[in-house]
Amino acid sequence: MALSIGIVGLPNVGKSTLFNALAGGGAEAANYPFCTIDPNVGIVPVPDPRLDHLASMVHPKETQPATVEFVDIAGLVAGASKGEGLGNKFLANIRECAAIAHIVRCFEDENVTHVSAKIDPVSDIEIIDTELMLRDIDTMQKAIERVAKLTKTGNKDALAKLATCEKVMKALEEGQTVRSQDLNAEAKTQLSELCLLTAKPVLYVANVDDGSLPDGNEYVKKVRALAEKEGSGTVIISAQIESELVEMDADSHSDFLADLGLSEPGLHALIHEAYTLLGLITYFTAGPKEVRAWTIHRGDKAPQAAAVIHTDFEKGFIRAETTGFDDYVGCGGEQGAREAGKMRLEGKEYIVADGDVMHFRFNV
Repeated sequence: MALSIGIVGLPNVGKSTLFNALAGGGAEAANYPFCTIDPNVGIVPVPDPRLDHLASMVHPKETQPATVEFVDIAGLVAGASKGEGLGNKFLANIRECAAIAHIVRCFEDENVTHVSAKIDPVSDIEIIDTELMLRDIDTMQKAIERVAKLTKTGNKDALAKLATCEKVMKALEEGQTVRSQDLNAEAKTQLSELCLLTAKPVLYVANVDDGSLPDGNEYVKKVRALAEKEGSGTVIISAQIESELVEMDADSHSDFLADLGLSEPGLHALIHEAYTLLGLITYFTAGPKEVRAWTIHRGDKAPQAAAVIHTDFEKGFIRAETTGFDDYVGCGGEQGAREAGKMRLEGKEYIVADGDVMHFRFNV
């Protein structure tokens, strides 16, 4: 499955610097608003030592990690919902992403201009949330008008959807993002086609100076408090440090990170937290041609997992030869797992576990 995350934030919070570190370069970074006019897209491998371990055992011709698509979107300012700055273009690009990585400035530097002339991460978050809510209100108004016409025929589904839309609209007008509203599964399904911007999961990325690593600072505490209140995630990162890591020899990373009190690069933590936020897990396929990681939702059953390889695998699904990662490694691979009775034949109702090594049988 394709995973796309939009990197957003006010101008000069470190978005493009972070994107360059993620994608190994590409986005222009400058000390003025709107230097990123068109969204930059970077495909980033998901760090997973289990994949490397499998490859070292199987010795395949190719090794394919799971990937995340990061989209660096131009900085947003107050009034974007009405077209200020690059508002309309910015908002359209967010609509296409599965989640939002909201970069928040949590560092002081008199050499880097702040669009509001002060460092206040909560205020920064509120500015963007307000613009996104205003756009969602516009979307909801149009949806309500459209659904209201259908209710005139007595359509029960339309009546239920109209009630949901009106409830959500009222909350938006009161300043509540869609993600912060207590909506049941049915309501979320009714709203899904609208691709509401404030319904998307958000991961707040607190961009700090290197002296505030690894635990953050007073600004980060404010971001964390807000994130916990709305059920979002938080990651502490120094975009500057990450950009320095990209330029360094890989063998030097461990010592450099240890000196900062970090066990892994902030970018790895960002990707792992995004997986947690979206409820994603990884399973593997392993053979002489390829060892590969595949991304699915936690709770997906075997046929759904097979579908990310090819839809025909789901349609003609028979069974899945499945071995847990630890058993696969502990038994020395597929043959050893089979002989030890650790390889299981799972059917259509099997819920795939994180780290499963799978081989699907299906009818053409």
